[in-house]
Amino acid sequence: MKREEKDRKNKKIKNDKSKNETVKNETLANEINKNETVKNETESKNEKVKDKKVNVEIEKKSKEEKKIKKQKKTKEGKKQAKEEKKKIKAEKKQAKKEKKEANRFVQAMKRKWLIDGSRTLSLVLLILATFLGINTGMKVLDLTPIDLTQEKLYTLTDQSKERVKDIDKDVHIYFVGYPDDNADLLLAKQYKNANEKIVAEAVDAESRPDLVEKYGIEDTGSSGIIVECGDRSKVLTASDLVTYDSTTSQTISIAEEKLTSAIISVTTDDIPKVYFLEGYSDFTLSYNMYYLNAYLQNEITEVATLNILSTEKVPDDCDTLVITSPSQDFNDITKTAIIDYINRGGNILWLNAAMAVSADLPNVNEVLALYGVNPFDVGVIRETTSSRMVANSPDLVIPNLGYSKITEDIYSDGIILANPTKININEDALEGLNVVETDLATTSEGAYFRTNFNNSSASPVDGEETGSFLVGAELEKTITDANEETGTSAVTSTLIIYGENYFISDYPFTQESQYAAIQVSTYNKDLVLNSLAYLSDREEDITARKSTGTVTYTATEQQDIIVRVIIFTVPAVIILVGLIVWQKRRRKK
Repeated sequence: MKREEKDRKNKKIKNDKSKNETVKNETLANEINKNETVKNETESKNEKVKDKKVNVEIEKKSKEEKKIKKQKKTKEGKKQAKEEKKKIKAEKKQAKKEKKEANRFVQAMKRKWLIDGSRTLSLVLLILATFLGINTGMKVLDLTPIDLTQEKLYTLTDQSKERVKDIDKDVHIYFVGYPDDNADLLLAKQYKNANEKIVAEAVDAESRPDLVEKYGIEDTGSSGIIVECGDRSKVLTASDLVTYDSTTSQTISIAEEKLTSAIISVTTDDIPKVYFLEGYSDFTLSYNMYYLNAYLQNEITEVATLNILSTEKVPDDCDTLVITSPSQDFNDITKTAIIDYINRGGNILWLNAAMAVSADLPNVNEVLALYGVNPFDVGVIRETTSSRMVANSPDLVIPNLGYSKITEDIYSDGIILANPTKININEDALEGLNVVETDLATTSEGAYFRTNFNNSSASPVDGEETGSFLVGAELEKTITDANEETGTSAVTSTLIIYGENYFISDYPFTQESQYAAIQVSTYNKDLVLNSLAYLSDREEDITARKSTGTVTYTATEQQDIIVRVIIFTVPAVIILVGLIVWQKRRRKK
């Protein structure tokens, strides 16, 4: 019993010992783990501290680099700012200096001139004398006045200078009864700069009674312009130098054209003559082409009308025959006379408006066939290319001009045609007719030919002919070849034809327009006048003519009074007030 009790005690002690050993081992393990964890945490903390130090070091270096860069920029900025400040300071200094100089001048004027009334009056008189002296000097030196008009109406153009520069005869232009400061006289004096043989001057009837007697200037109240070269002369009046637009009530200056034409006329031995055929058209010089007639008077051309029923032939002195839109057929006499004229080497300018209805014109077509031109079709050309029409109107066509002697000066500017028609050339017949054709004007590829006038569509419809159409052409026909054995020259006849007539008429392009078609585009006029000069063998007259401009302002009586008050009364009042102030100050002293 006792033994068992003892064994239990020993076993219990052994178990307790084993249990204590286990606890001890667990405690030791925990302690080791704890120490290991603390060590790891310490090492981690140390790593973080180390990384933080590295990052701080990197950030520090980065800041130092930025600081250095900033310092550099700041230095450059300071340097630039310093230079800018220095520049501004210099400018201010210069401005102050100029202001000081100006103030010094003003103060000097006040002290020496404006306080003393007599000196003020002297200053005013000095300014007036200077002004009058400059004007007198310009007159004595014959200097060209400054032309402030947009169209340079009072400045001689290069074209006129070119036309008169080679004249080798003395030309005198007398302005009888005109003041020395007349604008047209000042313009005429500019011819001397281009050719010293051309002299313009103002004279009066009393000092030149010979002119009064010779040219019928009746008394001292009359005036006239005489262009004289030896025994040849031309007399112009003030009304000849202007034309009047009845639609706008404006006066248009044509002084340069008239004077240049007169100078050429009295120095040229051979003046070409142009005849306009009458009796077959609604377009005549006296009706529907008034402006063209006026422009022709400015050219070196003699113009006349022709009724072949009376003459039964085209006169021998006809250099160019103009035929405008026949609305009825030529009779046999007229047809025969024109064909005979062609066979003599005569030249023709043919203007043909579009046909709205079919017309039976066999004799007209027979004349055209001599140059390889087929009959005109009923219909009009319309455009779809926006750059080749006016104001998006398909009826107002801007054709492409072919480069030629006729168009070289207006080639880049263009013309405007209203409802043109196409010119039909029989290409196969040209060689047999001894005709050479040259295009002068064509439409764009976007054009179309409309024959149904009830169709208002702005684009072509099925069945309508499209493409580029010929609207202007030169056709030279050889009548007789040159013969070297006999020494005879070739005989040729030239036809210039345009598929339009309204473009140089008095009709407006649109109902809203108040200007004639020939006035809307300056180059419409030039195209026709150049064509006539070319056909009349006066290529020196082919040019782009001066835009005459319009005089749209005439002072009323009230406005005239206001202007006179500003010019004369205001300065007089200022002088009077100055004298009164001077007297008051003088009394106070």
